Amino acid sequence: MERGEPAFLLAQLGAHAASQFAERLRVLELAPADAGILRLLRIASGPSQQELAGRLKIHPSRLVAILDNLEKRGFLERKPNPDDRRLYSLHLTKQGEEVLGKIGKVAREHQDALLVALTGEERAALGSLLLRIADQQGLTRGVHPGYRLTGASRRPAANTAQDDPQST
Repeated sequence: MERGEPAFLLAQLGAHAASQFAERLRVLELAPADAGILRLLRIASGPSQQELAGRLKIHPSRLVAILDNLEKRGFLERKPNPDDRRLYSLHLTKQGEEVLGKIGKVAREHQDALLVALTGEERAALGSLLLRIADQQGLTRGVHPGYRLTGASRRPAANTAQDDPQST
């Protein structure tokens, strides 16, 4: 039986997992980039577009189309920043919280389907090992590195304004 090289297997499974997650989110007419941004706004409500772009490691102007779409759909709102009148703070709306609940359900179903071959103990061990590797590689926890690839050609048909990097 061929064991495979770990780096290749990580890349193979990562591409497969990202594709499957994007497919599952299409039911909600969302892309993984949308889901990731909404999740980050739940964790740290009120960042400016510039702060969020910095966390995602993308140029602020590339983030605008995603935010405009999420605002248009009623999932987030821009409010004046009390500390700097030139900036707006980003906040989830009630609809944003509700769609995050749906995204969470999709993410749990996705994870269960992806890891069905592993026991709970094996899943925990795998998660711990992958987190150690991600930390050693300098990856920002909770932020998919695919945001830097943001571009219109990778967006699902329902939302053609952005790409679909998976956010976990």
